[in-house]
Amino acid sequence: MERRFDRQSIGTDQQERRRLVWEIDKKLQEDAVRPIIAHTRWATCWQPYVKGLTIMSKSTYNGWRFEDVWLDK
Repeated sequence: MERRFDRQSIGTDQQERRRLVWEIDKKLQEDAVRPIIAHTRWATCWQPYVKGLTIMSKSTYNGWRFEDVWLDK
């Protein structure tokens, strides 16, 4: 599968790239793989004893910094 990803990403022929993407998609669907398409803060859950976690919103940067996170158990 990774070879297909690589071939698709370096190819210059649009039709060949499209064929490879469809082939990759078909294989993933046949294997019942559910890739993560998007991850938003509304789809995030955590335990109430996790304190100090700040989830970024409206940012293109990674907000998963754990310097101020602690478990209050």
